[in-house]
Amino acid sequence: MGTPEFPHLGKHCSVSYCKQLDFLPFTCDRCNQVYCLLHRGYIKHKCTKANKQDVTVAICPLCAKGVRLIPDQDPNITWDNHVNVDCDPSNYEKVTEKRKCPAPGCKEVLVFSNTIKCRDCLKDHCLKHRFGPDHKCSGPQKLETSFSFMGLLNRSRKEGPKPNLASTTSSKWSSSFLNVASNIRASAETGMSKLSDEINQVWQAATTRDGMGQSSGSGNRNDHQVEQCPQCRSKFSSVTALVDHVQQVHERNGNRLGVKKIDACPKCSKGFLDPVSLVEHVERDHGGGSGA
Repeated sequence: MGTPEFPHLGKHCSVSYCKQLDFLPFTCDRCNQVYCLLHRGYIKHKCTKANKQDVTVAICPLCAKGVRLIPDQDPNITWDNHVNVDCDPSNYEKVTEKRKCPAPGCKEVLVFSNTIKCRDCLKDHCLKHRFGPDHKCSGPQKLETSFSFMGLLNRSRKEGPKPNLASTTSSKWSSSFLNVASNIRASAETGMSKLSDEINQVWQAATTRDGMGQSSGSGNRNDHQVEQCPQCRSKFSSVTALVDHVQQVHERNGNRLGVKKIDACPKCSKGFLDPVSLVEHVERDHGGGSGA
C-alpha cells in the first residue's frame, strides 16, 4: 500500500473483487467502509445499511396523520401501534377540509396563489373579493394594546377602592405617583426661592461696594482702619480698595491729565504723588527704616 516514500498513502477498496488502491478514497456514511471511485455509491457496493437514515412516512386513511416507519422495525407493528394509540378519525375532516373564501356566496377554494389578507379585518379572501366593499368588510379591528395613564387615573378616582387586588395595586401606584409629583414641585419652588434670595443678596453687596468710594464712612477707626484718597479725600476700609479706586478713577483719568501714580507708605499706608515726598515722610516719621 502506498509508495516507498509514502507507505501509508492511499487505501484499498473494500469490495472483495476490486481491492483497488485509491489515493483519494471515499468513506460510506452508512456502513463506514472505504471504497474507490467506481464503488462509492450505495447500490454499487451493495450497502447493507443504505436505509439506516431514510425517513419513510405513510398517511393514515382514517385520521390523515403521518405515520413514520422505523427502519429496523416491522411496518405492520408500527401501523398497529398507531391505530391502537394515536389514530383519531375525527381529525380527518379538519385536515382534509379546504379553505374557502368567506365572502357571502363565494365557493372558491383558497390556495397560495389566490389568497390575499385584508388589511382591515385581517381575513383571507380570494382575488375577486380582495377589496373591502366586495366582501362587506367590517372595518379595522380596534386592539386595546396601548396603556393610558390618565384613563387609569380617572377610572381609579371614580371607582374608588375595591377588594380586588389588581384595582388596589393600581390605586396605590397612582397615589404614590401623585405624592412624588407634589414633592418634586415643592422642592423646585423652594430651590427657586433660595436662588432668588441669593441673587438679591449679591446685588445688594455689589451696590454697597460701589457706594463705598462716595460715602464718608462712619465706622470706628479702632475696629476698621480707614484709608483716605489724597486726591478726592474718599475713605476706604483697606489699602487694596484705595489702590483699586486710584487705578480705576484717578490713574485712568490721570494719563490724559498728567497726574502721576500714587505710592503708598509701607508703614502707615499713606499715599504720595511724589516718590521723593514718600522717602522724606519715611525718614521723618518712621526713622528712615522703610523695610521696603
